[in-house]
Formats: sequence, C-alpha cells, structure tokens
Amino acid sequence: MLDSALLDILVCPADRGSLLYVESEALLYNPRLRRAYRIDDGIPVLLVDEARDVDDEEHAKLCAAH
Repeated sequence: MLDSALLDILVCPADRGSLLYVESEALLYNPRLRRAYRIDDGIPVLLVDEARDVDDEEHAKLCAAH
C-alpha cells in the first residue's frame, strides 16, 4: 500500500495528470493515455520507457477496480 500523501503528489511523467492507484494490481494507471506504471517493492516506477500500454479490456477492468 502506498502512502496517501505520496499518492496526492504523484503525477504521470508523460502528461503531468493524476494517476489512479490500483492496489490489487500493484500499479498506477493513467486512463487518459492508457499507460500503466508498475510498483516495485512499494516504489512507483514512473519512467515513460518502463510504462506499458493497456488495451480496451484491461482499461475497463482497471477503471472499475478504482
């Protein structure tokens, strides 16, 4: 689980927008760009080159989980 104060200040490195924390998947998600950023051992990996694209089905799942 990520600290709520940390979640309040984290933004997507690509568009500077807010991110959704999906605890069950251990990731931060940008629904606007459909990009997922992993969390390794409680540390968000907010590198554009490390993010992965999300398809329509996973997008719906991640938005519903939030």
